[in-house]
Amino acid sequence: MEFDLSWVLLGLPLAFMLGWVASRLDLRQIRFENRQAPKAYFKGLNYLLNEQQDQAIDAFIEAVQNDPDTSELHFALGNLFRRRGEYERAVRVHEHLLSRADISQADRHRAQHALALDYLKAGLLDHAETALLKLEGTSFEAQARLALLANYERSRDWPQAAQMAEKLEHAGQGSFSTRLAHYFCEQAASQAAQGQLEAAQQLLQRAIGKAPEAARARLDMAKLQAQQGQVTEAWQTLMQALDCAPTAIPLIAKPLAELAQRSGHGAATLARLQQLYTEQASLDVLEAIVSLSQADPGGSGSARDWYAHHLAKEPSLVAAARWIAGEKLEHEQFHPQVQRALDHAIKPLLRYRCAACGFEAMQHFWQCPGCQTWDSYPARRIEEL
Repeated sequence: MEFDLSWVLLGLPLAFMLGWVASRLDLRQIRFENRQAPKAYFKGLNYLLNEQQDQAIDAFIEAVQNDPDTSELHFALGNLFRRRGEYERAVRVHEHLLSRADISQADRHRAQHALALDYLKAGLLDHAETALLKLEGTSFEAQARLALLANYERSRDWPQAAQMAEKLEHAGQGSFSTRLAHYFCEQAASQAAQGQLEAAQQLLQRAIGKAPEAARARLDMAKLQAQQGQVTEAWQTLMQALDCAPTAIPLIAKPLAELAQRSGHGAATLARLQQLYTEQASLDVLEAIVSLSQADPGGSGSARDWYAHHLAKEPSLVAAARWIAGEKLEHEQFHPQVQRALDHAIKPLLRYRCAACGFEAMQHFWQCPGCQTWDSYPARRIEEL
């Protein structure tokens, strides 16, 4: 049987035409799909820029359905869920990314970091810690360690926080000496509450060595020494604190005055506080001077004189109320009512205010209860700011 070459020659153009038609159909399909995915993506981006997050989420879900292999769309969708407070959905998106075998190592680390943020925002601190620890040795290591530090602070795990702060410091992420001193002080307070006074004292010594210029460790050390009956040693500790932590003098003045009276160092302490008050007037230093002057019959000036002296230096409703409390008014029968009104008026002025978030409190905090910032409370009252 002879092979007819003419059929081959006739079939070649037909095969060419069929291939060309098929390729055109494929190109049209690809172009159509490429138009659909970017359209949904840019629509979601437009909603996001206009702060229409619900519509943006719907658009990104549509884009992901059109192209389920695009990891960037999954990241965008997961971040939107987290911002909306839909943490379970954000976790599912990022866990889906981690389950895929086709994403790059960089995207895998990115998804792990995003998953840790989901847990942190949801308040699942144990899950967040596990997720963050998996980022050691990755490009997200520094961010993960900072997040772990904040996590340990929130859970009040001070030993772990101290270890993480030392790691960050050794890695060149800045100085954490002051924060480490706070961690040691927190641990010391816990040990003292359990009756472990020697362990507490050792921790406070570490805190002083780590941050000699910080006032908290010396204040806590003096309190611990006073509890153990070492009144003179406690007084000496606070006298040293006056030089080491000059910005905290208003916080040191009152406990120093109390220890001075108990240890018999009232005259020396009074002279030192008067010198400091002359350099920079302070309500708390003024109150400490008044208490020492009243305890010493031969003291320099009465409470009335000191409050009048303060009013001459600067206007102060607090000092005025204190001065009036010791005065005889022309209509003395109304004095209690007037004094009660003044005491009520000065209460807000005696508060401390966080410089970071504005949270106000009657007591001084080393860490703001509102924004969790360390050392954000100035040592001065609101009236003096």
